[in-house]
Amino acid sequence: MSNITSLQTLQEQLRYTFGDPRLLLLSLTHVSYGHENHQDRNPSHRDNERFEFLGDSVLSLVISDLLLESFPEASEGQLSKMRAAVVNEKTLSEISRSLHLNSLLRLGKGETRSGGADKASILSSAFEALIAAIYIDGGFNAVYPVVRYLFSPLFRNDQGLISFQDHKTRLQETAQSRFKLTPTYHLSGSTGPDHAKVFRVEVRLGERILAVGEGSSKKEAEQKAAEAALCDLPEPKEGEAR
Repeated sequence: MSNITSLQTLQEQLRYTFGDPRLLLLSLTHVSYGHENHQDRNPSHRDNERFEFLGDSVLSLVISDLLLESFPEASEGQLSKMRAAVVNEKTLSEISRSLHLNSLLRLGKGETRSGGADKASILSSAFEALIAAIYIDGGFNAVYPVVRYLFSPLFRNDQGLISFQDHKTRLQETAQSRFKLTPTYHLSGSTGPDHAKVFRVEVRLGERILAVGEGSSKKEAEQKAAEAALCDLPEPKEGEAR
């Protein structure tokens, strides 16, 4: 497949066609390639580093707006956690791989030999640069639907890609509102070798055990216990706060 065809395929995946294809190419140009091949160019046209800076801000803005729309009852703290769960190296590199950016990146010889096309840091930075390129090319109204389309699976809890639910916070708010009590978490045991332990945690309301959760960390076990407790809580009586 030729590079031109590959770039065309990428634009089809993005559902966006560049008015200036040079911006797309620049967004895929790593600093190592620019150093080896574009030394005679102005720094702003040498590689994608400056685009990364802009793309990070554009992504944060669009994702923040999408979170406000998708989670109207979430607090500022919860929204911040959700955004951090989305705009990070791991998630951005995964989206980059789904778009096959690793096969389109322009890398220097040394970076190519060391497997740079598969490095999460390089892939996530390239994705930020790509978002910036779309913003520069078409403005906010162009980049917004692209980000919404690419990130929409992450906003569906049933997909299991990213959990936005802070079950401990929800359980605490519910318990305090309905029972005037704060849940407590107690480690009841662990199994397995040190490198693969499974922790078992009980969540209690007063002396009553609401549920038990297991996980590879105490934090995960507490979240699982809180999630189970929320499912098992009896429906509130008439007139009782939910």
